Amino acid sequence: MPTPEQVTAGQAIYTPSTLRNYDWFVLGFSNRFLWRCPTTELLKLYQRNVAARHLDVGVGTGYFLDRVAWPVAEPSITLLDLNPHCLIFAAGRLARYRPAMVRADVFRPLPDLGPFDSVGLCYLLHCLPGTMAEKAEVFDRLKPVLAPAARIFGATIVQGDAPRSAAARALMAAYNRNGVFSNRADAAENLTEALTERFADVAVTRRGAVALFEARAV
Repeated sequence: MPTPEQVTAGQAIYTPSTLRNYDWFVLGFSNRFLWRCPTTELLKLYQRNVAARHLDVGVGTGYFLDRVAWPVAEPSITLLDLNPHCLIFAAGRLARYRPAMVRADVFRPLPDLGPFDSVGLCYLLHCLPGTMAEKAEVFDRLKPVLAPAARIFGATIVQGDAPRSAAARALMAAYNRNGVFSNRADAAENLTEALTERFADVAVTRRGAVALFEARAV
């Protein structure tokens, strides 16, 4: 299991000031020009999978939860993150839905939550330390909070044979040196393997350097 220090490194960059710039830099500039996966593709991923009782893990700014068309007028939304700044920022953006906030380390047993009909993990895995096999422990932590046939989905930036420009490789290398990313050994193929071992109806598609995944609890 990663040390608390390793886990903290991947989310420490998200302060109130960086969160104010996250949407334009990560979701605007980086997604389109570096990772080659327009944010509209991630929003479509959410739209295909969100349900009335939803858990979001690694919440960022709450961008997708704010913009998705929910299947019900008053969804039950729970935000889970280790970083209190992310929780506060996202909860403020989603105040109209009165989301619950849970501060927790996804590598450790979760509090009594759920059951949820959908769980989103967008841009979480590449920030977690370890190999993909080690990161997949997160899926095991989440399985007890999933309702039968719940959807689990998300996206993560990968390496392997994913196409990357010189600028994308340079930024990804810098992020890995600083502990913001930990994805040197991450590839779409080992993500598919980890999901297939645990879930049904697994689909992993790659858009640029981003692996988008969808699966169903069994």
